Amino acid sequence: MVFNSSVFLFAFLPALFALFWLVKTKQQRYVLMTVGGYVFYGYWDWRFCFLLLFSSVVSFVAAVRIQGSDTSAGRRGWMTAAIAIDLCVLGFFKYYNFFAATIHSLIPAIAPPLVNVILPIGISFYTFHTISYVVDVAVGRVRATRNLFEYFTYVSLFSQLVAGPIVRYRQIEDDLEHIDAAPREDYIARGIGFFVVGLLKKAAIADPIAELINPMLASYDTLSLTGAWSAALGYTLQLYFDFSGYSDMAVGLGYMFGIRIPQNFNAPYCALGISDFWRRWHMSLSSWLRDYLYIPLGGNRLGVARTNVNLGVTMLLGGLWHGANWTFVVWGAYHGFLLILERAFSSSVAVWPSAFRRALTFLLVVIGWVVFRAQSMRMAFEWLGKLAGVGVGADGPPVALIWWAGAGLIAVNVVPETWDFRFGTRRRWGLVYALGMLVAYCFMNGRQTVFLYYQF
Repeated sequence: MVFNSSVFLFAFLPALFALFWLVKTKQQRYVLMTVGGYVFYGYWDWRFCFLLLFSSVVSFVAAVRIQGSDTSAGRRGWMTAAIAIDLCVLGFFKYYNFFAATIHSLIPAIAPPLVNVILPIGISFYTFHTISYVVDVAVGRVRATRNLFEYFTYVSLFSQLVAGPIVRYRQIEDDLEHIDAAPREDYIARGIGFFVVGLLKKAAIADPIAELINPMLASYDTLSLTGAWSAALGYTLQLYFDFSGYSDMAVGLGYMFGIRIPQNFNAPYCALGISDFWRRWHMSLSSWLRDYLYIPLGGNRLGVARTNVNLGVTMLLGGLWHGANWTFVVWGAYHGFLLILERAFSSSVAVWPSAFRRALTFLLVVIGWVVFRAQSMRMAFEWLGKLAGVGVGADGPPVALIWWAGAGLIAVNVVPETWDFRFGTRRRWGLVYALGMLVAYCFMNGRQTVFLYYQF
């Protein structure tokens, strides 16, 4: 099920919202939200609900045992076991065939067989949820909950289950503990506002751009110089409006049920450097990688050389997290290299004009998105070559894409982030929200397009 589908908008959401505010006790709401999360997830393929349940039970039990352990060795043991189980499940479903095919191409004699594996939607996100919870309990950041359905509510929270943001238990623990609170007008108004803005981003901006660039990239070998650059800019904008739109909708849905989901985007294309970009783009992932990978590896505490290695490893694994394809590995390595380079020349770069730093950062990000979007390294190299004027074809961009790209570039630099909006609670605001929904639904035109980050 996706947020921009009729079944979600006119059946699932209204029913769950009404039932949630009809029942009164914590336990009733925990159970209802858990059931709602599994219905939402199972609408895609009910069989994978068992995988979600397994991961949830493993981390719940491990956290309870960690909390009850009297020794650091015991706590480490339960934490390590839970993380290992989560990573093995993720590794098998997401990366087994990738590594098997790689070994087969290098050393066919010892290559394991390929298997027919379906990638469970959202597995990368809820695995990071469960890992962060177990680690936080082990290091004493939070106490393990003894309420199984409270924990199930956290892991299976439908608003952020399949494509983030990556929410840590401690970020919404207080809201979960007070889930039986009465409805708040400001929360509901803010939730509706966020949801409408996110739906408009997806349906009225991201999807129309996708309709223009997807046919171009299907025959990327014929792109002209302007066609290659237009497609790169188009995808840069499509990805931002699609994913930030999803994140806005997730935040809005959280508010509707009294749960405050953290911000995931903060004007990333206005960044003044690659490190600044990662403080603004997919903020929940970048902070997760920092806190649960980069810092445990040693962060910047062990000298320049080790810091650079830690940065490279973190970004390499961050790239691989996005998918089992060498394009993601190279994209992660590319950003790791840029971060290392920026760190080495930080004092020199700091004196450059802000406008130049912003433009250069945006250009470097666009180049990275070319590799990210490419379906193979061959496509990435050819597309990058065309950006440099090598091997260009004759197919130029549609005029509509040029207009979209121009308008989009202005928007990402001028229009405030959704978090900067003030959503009102008065009746006239209801008309604004309704009009926004109507416009978005007209753009949807009965279509159900999947969000880009569902594939990760």
